[in-house]
Amino acid sequence: MNAFAGFVRKEAFHILRDRQTFWILLLMPLVQVLIFGYAVRTDVRDVRIAIVDPTPSTATRALVQRFASSTRFQLMGVYPTMQSLDDGFRSGVLRQAVVLPRDADRLLRGQATLPIQLITDGADPNTGSVMQSYATAIIQRWHAESVVRAGSLRIDLATRMRYNPTLESVNLFVPGLIALVLTIVSAMMTAISITREKETGTMEMLLVSPLHPWAIVAGKVAPYVAMGFANVLLVLGAAWGVFGMPLRGSLVLLLAECLLYILNALALGIVISTSAQTQRTAMIAALAGLLLPTLMLSGFIFPLESLPTPLRLFTNIVPARWFLLIVRGIMVKGAGLATLWQETLILVGMTLALLVLGARRLAIRLD
Repeated sequence: MNAFAGFVRKEAFHILRDRQTFWILLLMPLVQVLIFGYAVRTDVRDVRIAIVDPTPSTATRALVQRFASSTRFQLMGVYPTMQSLDDGFRSGVLRQAVVLPRDADRLLRGQATLPIQLITDGADPNTGSVMQSYATAIIQRWHAESVVRAGSLRIDLATRMRYNPTLESVNLFVPGLIALVLTIVSAMMTAISITREKETGTMEMLLVSPLHPWAIVAGKVAPYVAMGFANVLLVLGAAWGVFGMPLRGSLVLLLAECLLYILNALALGIVISTSAQTQRTAMIAALAGLLLPTLMLSGFIFPLESLPTPLRLFTNIVPARWFLLIVRGIMVKGAGLATLWQETLILVGMTLALLVLGARRLAIRLD
């Protein structure tokens, strides 16, 4: 019994001595509960919707007002034609559109069939189904009031899912899996690798080495760049060959964006390694600080529109969020760099900032 008690005290002493790991283990469950509590939701809010109304009238304005006053929708504008919808859907500015017929007021007065088209972004099939049900409910309530005024008016509601008409879930999960795999291989393994050098004492050999900190960083991360790129090719090959996922955009652009995200993940791993004292701390910090946001705060599984405002603002500093927008835009929507330049520029800025920060902190430690 005394030996067991001594063993327990020894382990507790090791945990308390490693203050970084202690505080991470203490606070990580609370952070996980808060993130899961706010992120695990199937409802959607602030759906960016546009309404095409060629001939505005009192009745159509009432429908517009219903969408504008709903907490589920964010009305982006009322347009006379459908010409601006394509660019809006491809860039992600629009998630949904309601197209009203010309002379809707005359159709209402004549008690004829009123054709309405409901277009929904189906790149995320789960969110797309929810958005479609929300918009359908509002149109049906408006229709019920119109029937009271117009007698036997019948509505013909045609629904259409853009980019993913069959609602295949693979179109949602494959881009997220690419981000998840690259985060594990690039960020976590880089953080553990550099921390292992410090923990075993071999990092001190660099003090007498003529290598520049940039050369040290490049030498440590080069194998993981190649490994990460190989993983991208394997995942994309499985997506096309096994699951039949389409590639509507440029393959060269997609591979270039994946390489950019690999560098971003490697830079994150370097930053973690410069702060962690042990491999255990680096692994736990990478799990809590990288994998959890990649899963919960990037739009991988749950829509970002359902998050509360503070947490939604926090997602702007999660690289996986911008990477998923890029990959889904290229693969599912066929978007090019002319559409995705803002997301790409943000990812480039994050990568450069993290690389500079990691190299400088590593240089300080070597000095």
